Amino acid sequence: MALQYGAYIAMAGIGLYAMFVGEIISIFNYMSNPEIAIEPASKVLQFISIGVAPGVVMSGTAYMIARKFGSKQIGWLVIAGGIVLLVGMLYAYTMLDDIPKDYQVFTVMITPPLFVLVSIPIMVVGALLFRLKKRPKKYF
Repeated sequence: MALQYGAYIAMAGIGLYAMFVGEIISIFNYMSNPEIAIEPASKVLQFISIGVAPGVVMSGTAYMIARKFGSKQIGWLVIAGGIVLLVGMLYAYTMLDDIPKDYQVFTVMITPPLFVLVSIPIMVVGALLFRLKKRPKKYF
């Protein structure tokens, strides 16, 4: 079965969420045993702008493409992206205690709980795509 454009866009969103989770986990792991000093707030903001912000745009675009008639396939892909973000940020939240006080700035501390909350509406938007409507016969 051929995939719709929205499915490919939703898969790109999953990849961006996974990339963001990997970046956050790796920087939190590095901050627990730093070898050289880094600026944690700027790195986290950089990872947000590279990974999760485009991922949210991709999920929103997939929703906008499929919303008129609905699509279970795209809905499941958007939900999967939300689950990837949720599980990854829950794991990153458990790593916060290992980070030294020098690196526990506001941006580092707020990122995991913030994106746990962001993942919930992403999954809700994916669930909204399960409402299927019939296409009219002369719809092009």
